[in-house]
Amino acid sequence: MRAAPGSRMDEPACAAAAPSTRAAPVSAVRLGLFGGSFDPPHQAHLALARAALAQLGLDCLLWLPAGRPWQKARELAPDADRLAMLRLLVAGEPRFAIDERELQRAGPSYTIDTLRELRSERPQARLFLVLGQDQLAGLPSWRDWTELLEEATLAVAGRADELVAPPPEVAARAPRLERLEMPPMAASSTAIRAHLAAGGTARELAPAMVSPEVAGYIDSRRLYRTPVPDPGASPDAPARS
Repeated sequence: MRAAPGSRMDEPACAAAAPSTRAAPVSAVRLGLFGGSFDPPHQAHLALARAALAQLGLDCLLWLPAGRPWQKARELAPDADRLAMLRLLVAGEPRFAIDERELQRAGPSYTIDTLRELRSERPQARLFLVLGQDQLAGLPSWRDWTELLEEATLAVAGRADELVAPPPEVAARAPRLERLEMPPMAASSTAIRAHLAAGGTARELAPAMVSPEVAGYIDSRRLYRTPVPDPGASPDAPARS
């Protein structure tokens, strides 16, 4: 079910986290922000989002599909397809919402612009930015990253045998940082695209790497059938900046 026309929220069940003019302090929520190209969205994305809900005690987690990530060199699948797959992946969880603002924004996607907008809309909310390890390592390359540390708590995925440690320039600013425990998972957008470009089907990867619903959509639309150069791509990190 879609939100009312003009709303950036795709799931009305997260309405308590949306801007409101009511007197009640609806903005006093724990709000997770999970951005990426989601090209395609897969089971590790879903596992990380669920871990954030459970371990951070979030009232709502916003999925933020990127429009034009400035650090992503390759061409992305059409916005409409990435959005449709994301809706299939998150269906049924009332604390998930899809926020389309970065798809609607002209020009490159910068996380700090989204954080500024959300802070203006929800001045009392506590914001948690959900990241992978690779994204944390590259954080100093993001636009206005020091302001980002002031606006949000970093929630970083880590496996049992991994140390979650920010790069020195980030650590020097003593960021608010939460570790999200994650089991080992083989799913990655890069591996899925490579399998499809080599002639495989998405259904062959379900349910381990992609959900059956997303797999059916990929195969019906014949997405990712043409190899696309992906220089320097990390298997597990959605593009953020």
